Amino acid sequence: MRGSCRLGVERERLEGDDTALFDDHSPRDQEGGPDVAHGGWTAAVLDECLGHVPLLHRVLSVTAELSVSFVKPVPVERPLEVRAWVERRAGSRWYIRGELVLLPNRALLAKASGIWVQRDPAHFDRHQRWLAEQDAGRGD
Repeated sequence: MRGSCRLGVERERLEGDDTALFDDHSPRDQEGGPDVAHGGWTAAVLDECLGHVPLLHRVLSVTAELSVSFVKPVPVERPLEVRAWVERRAGSRWYIRGELVLLPNRALLAKASGIWVQRDPAHFDRHQRWLAEQDAGRGD
């Protein structure tokens, strides 16, 4: 990650060809209840980390689908780890799974699965053109 990640991800690394590990913590400003992270933070950090697996392979992708299971409340300001791995690839689609655990005992807090679709570098330029059409009242 470049600079400071607002989601608390501090380090990312590939472990083998299709697995990545992320050192993380939920910042206090992401608290949803007393000393626990907001569920939206949990979903966002899993989306971010799972979505970085293709990026670590130098592949631009976007989230097409994400499913999150919340197993236990995520404590804020505690060391966490996300492990994400590629289940399979089919054409431009990456099927990725991941788990968020509390360190040091690796208690499972949340798990996720999703699909990321490979995109070319012009993807975001096309989006800006589409958005301009929406603002102008043209387009679907």
